[in-house]
Amino acid sequence: MESSGFWRRTPAFTPSKIHVEYSGQDITPDTAIRGLSSQRTPSPEPTSRPLTATSQSPPSDHLSSLSIQSPLSAQSPHKPADPTHEKFHMALGAATIDLALLQKLSWTGIPREYRAITWQLLMGYLPLASTRRAGTLQRKRKEYGDWVRQTFARGEDALDRVLWRQIQVDVPRTSPGSPVFQNPRVQRCLERILYAWAARHPASGYVQGINDLLTPFVYVFLEAECNGDTAALDRADLDAIDDAQMDGVEADSFWSLSKLLDGIQDNYTHAQPGIQRQIVKLKDLVTRVDHTLAAHLQSEGVEFVQFAFRWINCLLMRELRLASIIRMWDTYLAEPNGFAMFHIYVCAAMLLKWSAQLRAMDFQQIMLFLQQPPALQWATEDVELLLSEAYMLKCLYHDAPRHLHKN
Repeated sequence: MESSGFWRRTPAFTPSKIHVEYSGQDITPDTAIRGLSSQRTPSPEPTSRPLTATSQSPPSDHLSSLSIQSPLSAQSPHKPADPTHEKFHMALGAATIDLALLQKLSWTGIPREYRAITWQLLMGYLPLASTRRAGTLQRKRKEYGDWVRQTFARGEDALDRVLWRQIQVDVPRTSPGSPVFQNPRVQRCLERILYAWAARHPASGYVQGINDLLTPFVYVFLEAECNGDTAALDRADLDAIDDAQMDGVEADSFWSLSKLLDGIQDNYTHAQPGIQRQIVKLKDLVTRVDHTLAAHLQSEGVEFVQFAFRWINCLLMRELRLASIIRMWDTYLAEPNGFAMFHIYVCAAMLLKWSAQLRAMDFQQIMLFLQQPPALQWATEDVELLLSEAYMLKCLYHDAPRHLHKN
């Protein structure tokens, strides 16, 4: 693997200030970003046990009368010793959240116990004022619960059969390697959420790939209900989560997914014009940063749409493991327009990382490589370096369309 000339080590990085060790080499747009400097040994995945099947039951009737917990109720009343935890504890404990501060803290990663509430605040699902938060949560959960009960009251025969059938086909394929998403209770939640979203957004409807975008929300909110017991969650041991808690997870995931898709909805309307525009931007960016790589891809007949369509449509959900995606979304939620604009820089950084290997491949080798890139085993540090490189690309090229272009 080609060694990076830009970073000797992972930089201590925040979006407001960059600390970098230079190698002594002059930095130009051609040498600024060259991928990860080394591969790291990933953390072992937790073991799993067989799932216990549960019956397919309609949503429970108590969605409208959920108990509302304080966002910090599961946390220790004492200030945490870890500096990062303490900063989040102080920020989230304010009467009115300082959104800019929360975004700055979140860019470099959110501690697990604070992630659910932080995502909901950054998404705009929950208000920044603490006095309004419980009422908003109760109202939104009731609204979703009422709609689900009305929609499913007459049984599946009353649903849009084509839409419902497609969702039922896709849900078992969602994160097939994760036991939690093979749990029947969780799969029923996914089905209802996807159907509800599609029914409420007829201009786009359900598109394959939206099911993947739902999984980080469901996992993070389930994790909060498990009080951080990730081992139990990864075994899909959900017996400790009662129906009211599961209903809350379902409603919160629906509204969070809706907030996410509101910002990228033209990715899923007819002909998916949003994705087409982003592919053009990605190609232009890679051409400007690494003209040699772009020229090689063109000479081999490789079109960006052949690999980048899935990268954008599914937000790299199929290229990275779920833990990596969740860490990446911490940063996306802290970035302005993170799931659209910043994601393009992340995709470019991924492609540039493998420039040397790709330039030595022919068409078939390139396509096989990019359809299954060696990113599933990345550790958190690898993802964070990728995000840092993407941010540097953004700093160099965003809103600077021509002055850095190499002729």
